[in-house]
This record gives sequence, structure tokens and C-alpha cells, in this order.
Amino acid sequence: MIPAKTIDDILSAARVEEVIEDFVTLKRRGVNMMGLCPFHDEKTPSFTVSPAKGIYKCFGCGKSGTSVGFIMEHEHLSYPEALKYLANKYNITVEEKEVSPEDRAVMQLTDALYIVNNFAAEHFTKNLLETDEGKAVGLSYFKERGFRQHTLDQWQLGFAMSSGKAFTSLALEKQYNMEHLQKLGLSTQYESDFFKSRVIFPIHNLSGKIVAFAGRMLSKDKNQPKYLNSPESEIYNKRKILYGFYFAKTAIRKADECIVVEGYTDVLTLYQGGVENVVASSGTSFTVDQIRLIKRFTDNIKIIYDGDPAGIKAALRGLDLVLAENMDVRLVLLPKDEDPDSFFKKSGQDAFTKYLDENAKDFIDFKTTLLLAEAGNDPIKRSHVLRDIVSSIALIPDAIKRAMYVKQTSSKMEIEEAILIAEVEKDLPEIKKGTATTIS
Repeated sequence: MIPAKTIDDILSAARVEEVIEDFVTLKRRGVNMMGLCPFHDEKTPSFTVSPAKGIYKCFGCGKSGTSVGFIMEHEHLSYPEALKYLANKYNITVEEKEVSPEDRAVMQLTDALYIVNNFAAEHFTKNLLETDEGKAVGLSYFKERGFRQHTLDQWQLGFAMSSGKAFTSLALEKQYNMEHLQKLGLSTQYESDFFKSRVIFPIHNLSGKIVAFAGRMLSKDKNQPKYLNSPESEIYNKRKILYGFYFAKTAIRKADECIVVEGYTDVLTLYQGGVENVVASSGTSFTVDQIRLIKRFTDNIKIIYDGDPAGIKAALRGLDLVLAENMDVRLVLLPKDEDPDSFFKKSGQDAFTKYLDENAKDFIDFKTTLLLAEAGNDPIKRSHVLRDIVSSIALIPDAIKRAMYVKQTSSKMEIEEAILIAEVEKDLPEIKKGTATTIS
């Protein structure tokens, strides 16, 4: 038996066009790709692959399916054999094993936790749309933010009532397990509700299952955190999740770019407005798992910042991880006092997208400009900036990219390129030392 998580990893990694191009020469035709069908003889291409939808279809013989289906049909393999084939292609380890009583118990627990979260999401949505408090507080908040009913439904937004035990009492009445409720952070150790008087944002995994919730406080009580989030559990690891990725993944693959913002409402506003390749970091620094999740769908990341220079400087530290994964990252600083939500509403989709395109800077250029502005003409501080930039460049696996960034930094900081090359080579990880000379 192949574990469910491994199957999800395989299905997420297997780009249909990449799989099929191992057997068929494809040519781009608009958003799709076309080639000669491998399942019947033809002289005029009728075999179409849709990277955005993750499917293929031949309009000659009628065969169609996903990447797994293609391998099953072309290589005459069973479903598990096709999964193993794709796992090998994408270097995914498959640890197939017999289902022990312990494994079965874990699977049953996982299924139970998903069921509880679905119940909670339905409860929060019903609160939002059908109760006087939910309509007056939660629904009015979402409407003021400009979110349409379709968005509320699609993203399963909700509201947690102010009463202390409304959800927990109902869950117990429906015979849900208190241990599960507490494990998921829906109920406290005192058997009361964890989320109270907050609008609720469900958090989905890559398969669309609800793994956690975020609750935003609407009052101005300074003794309460603005956001409360579910604790980590058997189904939720925050280091591996980006808010909105389930909804954005097709658009990310189609656009070949992932736009990253900070907040939940930023994502909702952009997605509703037509910019669907957007996810949120939810105020945390990137993790390797999150970066690799994005890399499954694109090598291009565009991050939008609206904070002060000090906050941006702190956020930049985590972006070295993106460089180490050999991805291309660009950063955009919005006008003063604007965030993605407000700026998009003022600008509209076309102007917003145009601003991003015209103001996006590659990571090294953005970082250099920001740090130099802080350092001024102080030679000691400028030398520290240079050291910081050199350490980032050295993380880039691609020697040609490193060479281009060395040239760019040499010009911007008015320092000899040969000196920069020598310094970068000192910082190269051991695995790259053998090709260090190619940087020049």
C-alpha cells in the first residue's frame, strides 16, 4: 500500500506536460500544447495537453486523462505501478508497506480529524449566514471588504459566535470526540470554544481538505491577539502550508508565477479580482517546505511588500532559501500606506498587474538597494552590505546566474568584478567548489 500522503506528493509533482513530453514531442498552441497522438496513427496533430487543467485529450481517438492515466495507458501499467513510475521520475521515495493495526489507527484518526474540521467549517458558515450575530458582525465585515457571496462560499468563510460554548456543546451533542476537538484546537482544555467572536478563514491543504482555521478578532480589545490560529496536529503542519494554494495552484502553473502576499484578505481580494495565482505567507518567513511546494508548480516567485524598511529587511533573511532552491524571486514594494488589498481596490486588475510588472526587482537588486540606502556613505556599513550580498549570491546553484549577479552587484556597488568573484567563491558550498571558476 502506498501512503495517501505519498500519493498526494506524486500527483502534485507530476506535471502532465512533463510526463507526456518523455514520449511525445509537444508544441505550444496558446495555453495548450499539441502533438501527434501516441495511441493511434495520425499525420495531423490532434493530441492536446492542457498544463493548466493537468489533463490530455486526443480529438482523434478520444483517449484522455491525467498524467497517471497516460502512464497507465502508454506503458500498460496498473495504477500503483504508474504511481511508482512517476515517483521515480520525480525522485519521490515510496515506502510501501502492509497496513498494520497501528497504521490503520493513524489513518482512522486522520480521517476523523478531517471530518471534525468539515463539521466545524459548516458550523462557522451557518453562523455567518444564518444567525443575527453572524450577519451583523461577521457578514457585515466581509461585505465591507467587498467580498461577494461566491467568494464567501468558495473559500468557506465563517464566523465564531461570542458565546463561550456554542460550538463545543453542539459538537458533543452530535457525538464528536472531545479529544479530537481539543487536538484540532477547536475546543479548549476547559471544554469551551477556542474561537469566539471572530471571522473564520479555513486553511486548506493541497488536496482541498480543511486542515486548520484562522480567526480574526473584529473588536479593538488590545488584550486579545488580532489572529488566533489552530495548533499543529496530525493533519496540519504550518511549515508546509501556504494559505490559498489549493485555489491558486492551477493559475500558478498557467501563469508560471506565484504571487505571495502577507494576509488572508489580500489573497481573497486579488483572487476575486482575477489575479488567481496568489497565496499568503500569513506573516511568517518562508520555510524550505513552502518554497518546494511552490517549485512543484513554477520556478518564479513575486513577493509583494507593504511594510516599513525594517520589517522588509527582516523578511528578506528567509528569501536566501529561495535562491538555494535555484528559483527566480522578484520583489515589489507598494506605494506608501498601501497594502495589496487597498491598492488593488483603488487600481483595478490591469493597473495593479502593470504596477507589479513595472516595479518588480530581482531579489539581489532589491536587497542591495534597500541595504545601501540604510548604509549611506559609511564604508564600514557598505562593506557589511557587500558581505551580505555575496553570501546570498553564493547560495545560487546555477553558475551562470551567479555570474550575472556578480556583474550586476559589481556595477551597483562600484567594486571590481574580480574581487567579488573571489569573495563569492570563498562562500560557495563545498558541493559547488568544483565549478566555482565558471562564474567568470
